[in-house]
Amino acid sequence: MTRRHDFSPRIAWTGDRGDGTRSYRSYDRTWRIETPGKAPVECSNDPMLGGDPSLHNPEDMLIASLSACHMLWYLHLASDAGIVVRGYTDEPVGEGESAPDGSGRFIGAVLRPRIEVEMGSDLVLAEAIHHEIHKVCFIARSVNFPVHYEPVFVEV
Repeated sequence: MTRRHDFSPRIAWTGDRGDGTRSYRSYDRTWRIETPGKAPVECSNDPMLGGDPSLHNPEDMLIASLSACHMLWYLHLASDAGIVVRGYTDEPVGEGESAPDGSGRFIGAVLRPRIEVEMGSDLVLAEAIHHEIHKVCFIARSVNFPVHYEPVFVEV
């Protein structure tokens, strides 16, 4: 039997400069994620759309969430397979496109994890694990664009 999960962060717009949305340029595209019991996250729109480049934007967070979900499942499945992981970093890239009317979407993502495994690990098995994660990762199973993997393994 499947179980339902609810996720309920609070999103609060913080960009009112005093005139609200009286005009397109009269407000900031800033907001905050407030999840009970967790530190707030200050956010903004993508800089191409007038956002603050020093803050996280929804597109960054989607690709980071995809990468983090993949990493957590990788660690789980590697542990189950007897692959000892000592380090994991990723520099994912999400590719988006924008239409003339301003609408946009992701058309793909590439996860590029650098994984440190113990010397003598089965690197063929370590690589194969990546191709099983899309079957179980909550985020990967929810996106409607292709996700590719370009892992690099370093034996330590």
